[in-house]
Amino acid sequence: MTNPVVVALGGGHGLAASLTALRLLTDKITAVVTVADDGGSSGRLRDEFGVLPPGDLRMALAALCDDTEWGRQWRDVLQHRFAGEGELGGHAVGNLLIVSLWDLLGDTVGGLDLVGRLLNARGRVLPMAAVPLNIEANVMGADPVKPFEISTVVGQAEVATTSGRVLSVRLNPREPPACDQAVEAIQAADWVILGPGSWFTSVIPHLLVPGIHDALINTPAKRVLTLNLVMNTVETVGFSAENHLEVLAAHAPELRLDVVLADPGIVRDEALLRRVAADMGAELVLASVGDHRRQGQHDSLRLAAAYRDMIR
Repeated sequence: MTNPVVVALGGGHGLAASLTALRLLTDKITAVVTVADDGGSSGRLRDEFGVLPPGDLRMALAALCDDTEWGRQWRDVLQHRFAGEGELGGHAVGNLLIVSLWDLLGDTVGGLDLVGRLLNARGRVLPMAAVPLNIEANVMGADPVKPFEISTVVGQAEVATTSGRVLSVRLNPREPPACDQAVEAIQAADWVILGPGSWFTSVIPHLLVPGIHDALINTPAKRVLTLNLVMNTVETVGFSAENHLEVLAAHAPELRLDVVLADPGIVRDEALLRRVAADMGAELVLASVGDHRRQGQHDSLRLAAAYRDMIR
């Protein structure tokens, strides 16, 4: 398939890795980005102006920049972060630019499209929801003194750094409105790619927005789940590859997949992983997609090759 229409869902560095690979294959890319970040520069802007957190949206735009001197220069401008302890300290220039455009235009999607034009982006970036979201998690052992007690942890930053074991997540508001353009993109895609990324705070939240959930279930596109390169993270302590699939299925029982992409380095029991993938309707595809120089990070060329082989 030449120049396929692809939608990639996620947030943060995981989505950026997927987009950096996909832009080598097609320019018909739509990134659908989580909007629950409440820490750092994004959290400050969200609290002060009542806007969507711009940080993950900015990272997705930077990942799609045109590979020219112009595109790379504006990518670096977007990603530049002010130093110091003053009011600008810690803010990324791109976050301020995006929020400024939202203020001027009164149009979230229009502002993101304008930044995309500035970058000559090879694709489009959209939020998954039309309103800022909060993540709440049921966590066992959040208090080290009570290792078997289940409590509620609130906020993306808190869930991502909890010392307990995350059992499940939900959104507040519980049934947020989806971004209409994101729903349309999923329904019109040839391929939809979910992950990699922080499992409970970047990947699963897409399945909890009713409009996105329904679009993922009903789309005629092929659905791919890209597993992370590191299994045992703060959010997924003790998780195997199979556990990642199982918890995804628990949050969206109706979701069917076509392909689960995994690096061989994360597979403990290939037969078991194939069986769990098959339970979700998926074929397991093993491909070496890690960057051997940077532990736990995807190599964009290897990941692009894996996506290319699947799409063909």
